[in-house]
Amino acid sequence: MDIDAILLSLKLAFWTMALMLPFGIWVAHKLMKLNKSRPWLEAALALPLVLPPTVLGYYFLVSFGNTSIFGIPLVFSFTGILIASLIVNIPFAIQPIQRAFEAINPEIREAAQVSGLSNWQIFRLIELPLSWRGITGAAALTFAHTLGEFGVVLMVGGAIPGETKTASIAIYDKVQGFDTAGAGALALVLLGISLVCIALSYGIFGRNPNQRRGLS
Repeated sequence: MDIDAILLSLKLAFWTMALMLPFGIWVAHKLMKLNKSRPWLEAALALPLVLPPTVLGYYFLVSFGNTSIFGIPLVFSFTGILIASLIVNIPFAIQPIQRAFEAINPEIREAAQVSGLSNWQIFRLIELPLSWRGITGAAALTFAHTLGEFGVVLMVGGAIPGETKTASIAIYDKVQGFDTAGAGALALVLLGISLVCIALSYGIFGRNPNQRRGLS
């Protein structure tokens, strides 16, 4: 089993989740206040859901092929696949949080305003606590989706061992080399981790607390 590839995938998934959550919370909250431009912006943010990863990878190569940050090239580097992963996971980080914000009763916000709370206090003391299931769900989905990302990571990062060769790419290489046992072991690990993430999102964080007590 390619332990380095698994550890690299976990590292990529962790940093993608950690960086996307604050951005997802901010964008999701701003979307609630938009009117006419909101459908177009939502459509643009949802594009990674329908565009082939190779298309995103191609545009990344065209846009940043000769670009570097602090001397680190964005192509064929961990920094590059991290940025590509952030772009691909935009809808997974925003949509669950946006739905959680939208589910908050407007009367709660109105009561908070009447009580003299500022917009920041309303956001920090009311909206964030009431949206925690959407936030944790977004974290789980972003983490799990990053683990399985293949196309855009391969195009942007190639398959450099220890640098850009994630577990999904390692599975592809093992299948190409007829190492079905190694590919199966890696696939089983990714399946288990992804299942745990989805179970945490839907089974624990997404459950109504009243249902746990048998209340309607």
